[in-house]
Amino acid sequence: MAEGGEVRPASPSVRLTYEDFLDFPDDGRRHELIDGEHYVTPSPNAKHQVIVGNLHWLIRRYLEEQPRGRVFLAPFDVVFSTFDVVEPDLLYISTERLAVLTAKHVRGAPDLVVEILSEGTRRTDEVTKRRLYERFQVQEYWVVDPVIDTIKVYRASGDGYQRAGEYALEAADAFTTPLLPGLTLALADVFKD
Repeated sequence: MAEGGEVRPASPSVRLTYEDFLDFPDDGRRHELIDGEHYVTPSPNAKHQVIVGNLHWLIRRYLEEQPRGRVFLAPFDVVFSTFDVVEPDLLYISTERLAVLTAKHVRGAPDLVVEILSEGTRRTDEVTKRRLYERFQVQEYWVVDPVIDTIKVYRASGDGYQRAGEYALEAADAFTTPLLPGLTLALADVFKD
């Protein structure tokens, strides 16, 4: 088990596939494959759940008035390839890209992926998953830090991601995204307890 409760594979030379992923236990923990490596994280804490619930509610409420796509919460598999299967905390798929949505999972890149950091996932979310989402052309990736109440927004630009902004609750920041025109997300609402 790696630092912070994250489990890494015992044998990095073995690349696991989506077929292996389907055999993982239903044990209440999050199982993911990134480049064939198995990542396991414990279930999230209360603050994590409040934040993801707030984000889901804010985006879902917007989509009720502006039906531009669908928003989903974990656990919901995103299958990028045979060797890359993740369960983002939250994801959004625009109406134009709904073909990636199947009855069981998402097969391809959502428009937006949100990950909420925890002690056990910080490096994976900020480095490994950012590279994965960039490689598979997820248009935006938000990294939410519940310790310091910030959100980093990465946006596809040219060949990769550019940091579009970093927003802080302490500064009373709010931000927008071209994916959801007219939606302004105030960090006071995102981090509301």
